[in-house]
Amino acid sequence: MKKIFLLLCFGFLFATGVQSQDESFGTGFGFGFQLGQIQKDFSLGVNLNSPYFVHDRIAIRLKGNIAWFEHINSILETTWTSYSNLSLGVVGVGGYVGDFARLYGEGGIMMLFPSEDFSSEDSEFGGYGLFGFEFFMQPNMNYYIEIGGVGTGAKADKVVGKPIYSNGLLVNVGFRFLL
Repeated sequence: MKKIFLLLCFGFLFATGVQSQDESFGTGFGFGFQLGQIQKDFSLGVNLNSPYFVHDRIAIRLKGNIAWFEHINSILETTWTSYSNLSLGVVGVGGYVGDFARLYGEGGIMMLFPSEDFSSEDSEFGGYGLFGFEFFMQPNMNYYIEIGGVGTGAKADKVVGKPIYSNGLLVNVGFRFLL
């Protein structure tokens, strides 16, 4: 069932991209930074993407973030504890709006590296999917907005109530340079 859903999503991305690409969009190697939130966890990160291929419609993107998990510590005070994550995904361009915006979908795997302050696990694996909008001010520079979801199953087993973290709604905003 999951494979069928993924095939339908990627088919939709390619089917809706009927508008031809404007030559003013950057399609080379890219790098940038983002501010984000996964569930209630604020994050800061960097991203790298491969040059676009298959008629400038697909790229591979690697992201790394430092996030902060808000929880109750051992003396029953609220605290923020940092942890990190890495994600590797495939970007599929869905279309263009004029000469200023590119629409895309992205999905892939995510690896969490939790803090020993709130988890007994060394790492957690999961997946993510999102839709994004890049707004170009210059041919090779854009601001972007992404919204989607993350599923890792990660639980803070050393915290009262063993709450989940890094699951649910994913929102990123950032700036990217494309060469």
